[in-house]
Amino acid sequence: MILHPIGYVRSPRSTPVGDDWDSVTSLVELDGARFGATALRGLEEFSHVEIVYVFEPPAVPRTASQVGIFAQRAGNRPNRLGVTRCRLLGIGDLTIKVRGLDAVDGSPVLDIKPCLADRRYEPVPSAKTVVVR
Repeated sequence: MILHPIGYVRSPRSTPVGDDWDSVTSLVELDGARFGATALRGLEEFSHVEIVYVFEPPAVPRTASQVGIFAQRAGNRPNRLGVTRCRLLGIGDLTIKVRGLDAVDGSPVLDIKPCLADRRYEPVPSAKTVVVR
């Protein structure tokens, strides 16, 4: 599978450490050689977007956890794909401004998807989940 970035993240953060990503404001700059002024048309109608990107692994590997890799958001994923729901703050010709994107400066962006009202993320009702086998 070959994926080509549609653009890149411009963020004040250059390393993938720490928390508090909800307060980070970033830009996603689209590749002007591939996309024109109409690429973002209509996106302003949405309050949130999902950004699909390639992330950098953490500078310091995390220690072994008591939960499996698919039950955590650690950086040692089998594929370095990140998907983050972000608040859409603004749109330029080939840029979008978002808050809450947990990607460092220069991260390749693979896709931008509007968040639709009928596909909202609902809070998990309980920390305990029934395991079906």
